[in-house]
Amino acid sequence: MSAEIWQDVPLAPPDSIFKLTAAYKADTFPQKVNLGVGAYRDDDNKPWVLPVIKKATQILLNDPNLDHEYLPITGLPEFTAGAAKLILGADSPAIAERRAVSVQTISGTGANHLGALFLSRFYHWDAPKQIYLSNPTWANHHAIFKNVGIQPVDYPYYDPATIGLDFDGFIGALKSAAPGSVFLLHACAHNPTGVDPTRDQWKHIAEVIIAKNHYAFFDCAYQGFASGDLNNDAWAVRYFVEKGVPMLVCQSFAKNAGLYGERIGALHIVPPTKDAADRVKSQLSVLQRSEISNPPSYGARLVSLILNDSALFDDWNRDIKTMAERIISNRNELYLLLTEELKTPGNWDHIINQIGMFSFTGINQSQSQALIDTFHIYLTTNGRISMAGLNSHNIRYFAESLDKVVRGQV
Repeated sequence: MSAEIWQDVPLAPPDSIFKLTAAYKADTFPQKVNLGVGAYRDDDNKPWVLPVIKKATQILLNDPNLDHEYLPITGLPEFTAGAAKLILGADSPAIAERRAVSVQTISGTGANHLGALFLSRFYHWDAPKQIYLSNPTWANHHAIFKNVGIQPVDYPYYDPATIGLDFDGFIGALKSAAPGSVFLLHACAHNPTGVDPTRDQWKHIAEVIIAKNHYAFFDCAYQGFASGDLNNDAWAVRYFVEKGVPMLVCQSFAKNAGLYGERIGALHIVPPTKDAADRVKSQLSVLQRSEISNPPSYGARLVSLILNDSALFDDWNRDIKTMAERIISNRNELYLLLTEELKTPGNWDHIINQIGMFSFTGINQSQSQALIDTFHIYLTTNGRISMAGLNSHNIRYFAESLDKVVRGQV
């Protein structure tokens, strides 16, 4: 009887990124390269525990008052306050007016989920519940919103012809969408393309959103990691707050603190008044309680130490710059190999114009598959590569393999 209960459950396909990583690990080819996973690696292709995280860990271990009690439902207050200042700015009007609502979440994924769940329950939908997602976007965005009854709708973002931003298409979608529509925006280092709007373009985007009374759902997974400057990468979010755009922002410390497995993040909602903020926080607390009761403490304590100690914060800035500069260096090296040494056909300016961990190479699905099958270079079949997976030991091999694929010499 028990066997029959689940006989109609369909077998779900494996997650594409984790499937790719498993194939890479199983491959015995000595020159194999993993450019699929979104995690930083050092020049020896090893995970890098940030020195500042090691310092903070020692401080925690030596704290005689450290316990394992539950955190408040909405998280460690010292963490959420510090995280809000980091993304919104210490001098943010939303913080000064006490109308920024901050809740600790299970990394950026949990922030996206809690934000989506809150909107599904309480946003004033004048039409069917739907959210506009950039085409393309992080694959998990689609599942997160579908799971709470919000239907994803694509808006133009990436232009394959220029391997850049389809700004006219983006603005056109903002203008043609029904008033009060919800748009998900990548705050910096767009995943998967690495293509970001300029500051002037962000200003125009904010202007149209205000005119149409849209809602901005920011996802920020790479603050500091994109340019090496925490303030620079938060510019769009802070500008939108300054202009009074209705919005929330999802924040992750997986990439910029290297705390991938600790699942530490935050959701910040910015209502227009403190009274509204109090009501919003009360409902977020109810939603969070029903799902995880209380967020985990370890990652929050680590990040809280760093955010609230000036010396540790300076150390963190140096670590972030180390990661960002290595990725930028990889971009420059790959560009020089393709354009000056190998003279690979095509324009490769996008390699150095894109920003952050990922790059859309512009190659097609069959060319991507050829890199996997022939050269043991693992990447997603849309041509996205993780620049963090390149290093001094494999970048030439990758460039030469890419050159052969582009020339059709496979």
